[in-house]
Amino acid sequence: MPTTLRIALWDHCLAAAGQIAEGSSNTGLVGCGAPIIALLQQQATQIVKLDAASAPPTLVARRLDDLLELAHARFYAFPPSDVPACWRHLYTDASILLFAIRWRSFTRGATSLEDNLDSLVGPLDLALILAGGAGPAGRGRAWIHTALDLVHAILEGTDEGEPEEPQRKRSRLDTPRAPSVPDFSSGPMFNDKEATAFVPPVRHRVPRSGPLGLEAFQAYLDRTKNRQPLVLSGMTDHWPARQTGPGGRPWSSPDYLRWRTLRGCRLVPVEIGRSYVDDGWGQALVPFRQVLDELVDPVPRAGGPTYLAQHALFSQMPWLQQDIAVPDACYTTTGEDDDEGDVLINAWLGPRGTITPLHTDPHHNLLAQVVGRKYVRLYAPEQTQKLRPRGREAGGVDMGNTSALDVGTMEGWDETASDNAGGEDKTDEKKAFQDIPYVDCILEAGDTLYIPQGWWHYVRGLSVSFSVSFWWN
Repeated sequence: MPTTLRIALWDHCLAAAGQIAEGSSNTGLVGCGAPIIALLQQQATQIVKLDAASAPPTLVARRLDDLLELAHARFYAFPPSDVPACWRHLYTDASILLFAIRWRSFTRGATSLEDNLDSLVGPLDLALILAGGAGPAGRGRAWIHTALDLVHAILEGTDEGEPEEPQRKRSRLDTPRAPSVPDFSSGPMFNDKEATAFVPPVRHRVPRSGPLGLEAFQAYLDRTKNRQPLVLSGMTDHWPARQTGPGGRPWSSPDYLRWRTLRGCRLVPVEIGRSYVDDGWGQALVPFRQVLDELVDPVPRAGGPTYLAQHALFSQMPWLQQDIAVPDACYTTTGEDDDEGDVLINAWLGPRGTITPLHTDPHHNLLAQVVGRKYVRLYAPEQTQKLRPRGREAGGVDMGNTSALDVGTMEGWDETASDNAGGEDKTDEKKAFQDIPYVDCILEAGDTLYIPQGWWHYVRGLSVSFSVSFWWN
């Protein structure tokens, strides 16, 4: 293990623990109450006091687990967007201290770093996913990214000093200061030997264009009174994520994705099941390697496919964002409610057979297909009532952006559908659905689909598929 980086990581831990123990940067915790803040500071003080011969006190880890449980319980007392920042801050600080304790224990033991990765990485990923990495300057999200970069450098056996933190916000592709990437060009690639899946017929093809820059795409928006979907080819050809030769960072390579995610130990949220409106559908947090294993060995699973869907993966793992670029089209103005906010970027990674049911989003969307193929069907906003929005369902969940109609069942592609699909099995009801005007397409790797705000869309994975959606207003 490189000594310089190991010391740098421990110093990084001590810096955060020192801030927490000293207390001047803990103002964001005030809403948690003085006793809880004092308990957190006591654990940080114990870590700061460790000397070269000291073993980490086991009681500190137990107290940190208590604080994590307490903060996590508070998450469920509020709607997700209304959770007070103090509880997210507390969760992140306790996670950082728990990582420090575990790192200390590892460095005093005889086991390998790879054998300890799950235990080390887990608390930090949970802090990013559940609490958003909340915290003041010097802690929180930035601290976590630097810690994980150091773990990666140590794991790979490099000793080049502390990695530079990647640039967080990048509107165009440039040359990032990234760790040296091995050559994955000769390894296996997704879809190399994948069996052919059912491919829905394309009956009303979405218009297609070559790549459009900022001015050309703005002109397209300006000359269409009612926004229309458009497939753009070639817009992602320069992305490192699509380069399979030497020097590329190919997302079609399971080995590259495993390398980039700390041997697949990074935690990610996934959906389990065919579609989020089906009975038995669920969610889980799993190591990235589980997602990759199921993609490499696409054997049907009892509970349905595992789908990393609509996840802010690049906020959690910034180096992956250096493999792509935000399209210039996301900086056009739509003339509606332009607020010049950040572009929202989400990842979609799953096997063939994944389905995103017919739904609509409150944003303009560019869906870039990086790996594999997807079938997409789209309906104009004026067809909304015919598509039977679900409305508010049991538990008070508003599902008004999702149709009660199952496209696969209505078209006879799927034998069964969710019990919640409304029993649409009568000939006249199917005929009425099939008469609703729509456009459709098959997205191949390298295609980007523009989905105008308010358009309903149904998405069906035809192979192992990795897509990126860019939302903007």
